[in-house]
Amino acid sequence: MGNREIISKLRVTFGAKLRSINAGILSRWILYFQSQPLAVSQKSAMVFSPHQDDETLGCGGTIALKRSLGVPVQVVFLTDGRYGRPEWIQPERITDIRQQEAVDALQILGVANSEIHFLNQIDNSLQNLPNDQRQDLVTRLAQHLQSFMPEEVYVPHKKDFHDDHEATYKLVQEAIALSGIQTELLQYPIWMFWQNPLSFSLKFEDVADARRLAISAVIDRKKRAIETYRSQHPGLPSGFLERFFLPYEIFFKD
Repeated sequence: MGNREIISKLRVTFGAKLRSINAGILSRWILYFQSQPLAVSQKSAMVFSPHQDDETLGCGGTIALKRSLGVPVQVVFLTDGRYGRPEWIQPERITDIRQQEAVDALQILGVANSEIHFLNQIDNSLQNLPNDQRQDLVTRLAQHLQSFMPEEVYVPHKKDFHDDHEATYKLVQEAIALSGIQTELLQYPIWMFWQNPLSFSLKFEDVADARRLAISAVIDRKKRAIETYRSQHPGLPSGFLERFFLPYEIFFKD
């Protein structure tokens, strides 16, 4: 390995370490100093997930708690996740593998297959959909909302620093307006805290009105569900998953 390759690798390692430290500090500051406690409710919930694993990382404990109380929960996956592929999986197999991982993870959390919906949009396309495709997707999302009538809706944070995640927030907002239903919107962070502190762009208002939900009673189930996503672990930065093993989940009121 040449000097340039060594320097490049060191930069990547240092950058990941910096982001890991920043994410740990910020998430714990919000958890213990900037958030209000949130009790698990009996309200039915629909979780919108850009990719197969976001729902478990961001809401796995919440889903498990609600299902343990017999509360109806449905999960809607917007994309097919085709680009979340390690080298050892053939391109033509990844979407089927990710769907099966999602079904297995949600089974652990208590969600039946009949309550899981795959919309199969192309991964990494949500931000730039042509107008007709975008409107068609909003209509499909609205139909799911009208069919289930959830009292709570969970979406990625509007500033989650991932194009598909931020687009999911906007698409679901439009779908709620189109559906005409009354529901409570809660945002869950996945990549929001994973930023280089030297170029940090979050503002205080972006993390205001934070809520923390204690998930100690189901943390083992959440961990097992996360472990089900074996295809995704090799592509995640070192230290990224640590926050999702904490006994709390963070949400932001819209």
